[in-house]
Amino acid sequence: MRGLIALLAAASLLVPVPALAAPEPPRTGFELTGNWTTEAEEQAYLRATGLPVSTIGTTAQGRPVQLVRVGPSSARTVVLFICSQHGDEPAGREACLIRMRSLPRSSSVTYLFVPNANPDGRVLDTRGNSDGIDINRDHLLLRSAEARAMASVIRDWKPDVIHDLHEFGPTAPYYVKDVLWLWPRNLNVADGVHSLSETLSRSYIRPSVEAAGRTSGVYGIYVDPVTGEPIRQVAGDHQERILRNTGGLKHGMGLLVETNVDGTPVYRVDSHLKALDGTQSFVRDRRAAIEAANAASRSVRTGPLYFGGADNQAPDPSDVLTTPPCGYVVTGAQYREVSDELALHGIKSQYLRGGDRIVPLKQEGRALVPLLLDARADGPLLAAQPAAQC
Repeated sequence: MRGLIALLAAASLLVPVPALAAPEPPRTGFELTGNWTTEAEEQAYLRATGLPVSTIGTTAQGRPVQLVRVGPSSARTVVLFICSQHGDEPAGREACLIRMRSLPRSSSVTYLFVPNANPDGRVLDTRGNSDGIDINRDHLLLRSAEARAMASVIRDWKPDVIHDLHEFGPTAPYYVKDVLWLWPRNLNVADGVHSLSETLSRSYIRPSVEAAGRTSGVYGIYVDPVTGEPIRQVAGDHQERILRNTGGLKHGMGLLVETNVDGTPVYRVDSHLKALDGTQSFVRDRRAAIEAANAASRSVRTGPLYFGGADNQAPDPSDVLTTPPCGYVVTGAQYREVSDELALHGIKSQYLRGGDRIVPLKQEGRALVPLLLDARADGPLLAAQPAAQC
């Protein structure tokens, strides 16, 4: 009898035990209700993901600007997603919140998200922040807390790719694509960074969204609906203050992606998700080339600099600094006025006798220095004195 009992006991160990069901992943307010995720829902969602979240700035109305990290903090390749700089363009924020939970947390890529780049504008449903500043026109002068927060992230993390998510209102009959995209057009962006940024737009974002049945095209150009020929440029120029260009000037592949607000909310969010797929594929396929282009961009110390023109528009000769100065001299008083902004841009200076300082061009921020300190620039921080010798 004892043998039979032992046999039955052993057999019972072979009975399969039902596996515990995997916990349901957190869901955004948009996924749960079909309405845009609220401020409270966003914070609850971020807590539920268990991802590292840090506060990188505080808005004028006291709301946090947050950074979410997915993946290791020390990966060689860093990708930064800036979501909904304009408060009345919510689809990009929703796509970022959804995508962050599905990315691998252990990989050779660090993914960073600023999931809500304009918290006050989101609550107010306005393009600008609570002070009326268009944050995407403030990445040079850094007058807003939001732009300053993003500048600190770019300085500290040195992202290889900066993917900026927006939405646009269609202008019939020309501006009617589902998804528009654009690379840095500023002529001061290093050739390799410019070329790969355009490759990202044309060869990765475009096929990714079009494979999902979306129409797409270059942002900022009216295209004749019959001939398909461009009619005129209406937006997306060379301005260094726009994040797409600033990112390129700071040695990252810059990219703007815009979805059409005439689509349903689900369609708009999904369009952004398809574009995010394209950026992830680009990083996977081109990592070595990306790293090489960014390294080459950081090492540039010679060559002309430009105050105007774009990759699709020749600069006026007066806007070309053929023989740049050695640097720019700022007085002690001027330096105290702009030292925070220079530091946020990662621009270095050297002390001179008498309390003045010189900002040399021979540094990683070379392309930005004249745009910040030369009187010929379009809205510089200040008009400093060019120096022939350092």
